Amino acid sequence: MEPLALYIHWPFCLAKCPYCDFNSHVRDRVDQGAFAAALRAELAREAARANGSQGRRPLASIFFGGGTPSLMDPATAALLIEDAARLFDPLPGIEITLEANPTSVERGKLRDFRAAGVNRASLGVQALDQAALDFLGRQHDAAQAIAALEHARETFPRLSFDLIYARPGQAEAAWRAELRRALALAADHLSLYQLTIEPGTQFATLHGRGEFSLPEGEEAALLYNATAEEAARFGLHRYEVSNYAKPGAESRHNLAYWRYGDYVGIGAGAHQRITLDGAILAARRHRAPEEWLARVRRDGHAVTEEEALSPRDRAREALLMGLRLAEGVDPRRIEARSSLPFAECVDGSMLDALVEEGLLAWRDGRLVATDDGLLRLDAMLPLLVQ
Repeated sequence: MEPLALYIHWPFCLAKCPYCDFNSHVRDRVDQGAFAAALRAELAREAARANGSQGRRPLASIFFGGGTPSLMDPATAALLIEDAARLFDPLPGIEITLEANPTSVERGKLRDFRAAGVNRASLGVQALDQAALDFLGRQHDAAQAIAALEHARETFPRLSFDLIYARPGQAEAAWRAELRRALALAADHLSLYQLTIEPGTQFATLHGRGEFSLPEGEEAALLYNATAEEAARFGLHRYEVSNYAKPGAESRHNLAYWRYGDYVGIGAGAHQRITLDGAILAARRHRAPEEWLARVRRDGHAVTEEEALSPRDRAREALLMGLRLAEGVDPRRIEARSSLPFAECVDGSMLDALVEEGLLAWRDGRLVATDDGLLRLDAMLPLLVQ
């Protein structure tokens, strides 16, 4: 049995960032006990389904995401980690990640999360430039971000942080300096996000009014390429289109997604892919936290959609995820997960054309996106995947 990944969603934040379209919600008060009990109930249900007759499935990673899971009571994290270890078969050195923001409130709880069993922190720094933090609507300042990075470095054996690039007026030289400053503090893993305008966000309204513009095209590509160069100075390689790590520091949890492995997702809005009786079942839960809680109390879960993916859908998903990786995709893996010959999963003439143009390449039997291909991945994949 292939190892599982477990995602646990905590949907609450201190404030809604103007660029964010994630399933996150601001509440004056959260009943921590009620949400903890509901998460444990969903976990127990999914473990009973995933384990089956062959015994407990191996568990490779746990990821507390959000929202802002560092607003959770650390005792809740401890209970969920204990439940997961009992219900599944955790691999030696299991990776347990917690997303956190650099606010002083959250920073003060990090040692308690470490005691609960978390061994990897992922800090939502987003910027070390104060003007940029103000523009992004973040609840921390640059000094708090630096203090949180230093504290997390001392507290957790593994550390990742997020940065947002392609911000209004961002110059390459300033971006390089900002990267060096951050990487000098926490040079294990960097997740990079290009600032984009998502429908329904506050930024969508402001951008639509013409109140700001973003770097695009070659200007954004310069910033993206500069990131790889600066990360390399600190020994981090780009192993996925938006993620950089030292060898061995890659996110094992996210690799499960990109390699199209099985994963369980619990909590409001969480989705999952689980292989049961030879079928890959895709499921999604209710997004609204209060309705999610009510459904779990009533039914033991809050799944609103579940379907068996067709072979072609499985091939499409595996290719769309796998080509984001520097290692690319192994056609045999695509065939095993889809039950289709690889030749039926792609447009053969388009594949040949993309290889001829230098956007894709065959390396050691794997199909990979080149550096130029990674920059055009979003436009290229719909043409390639049938």
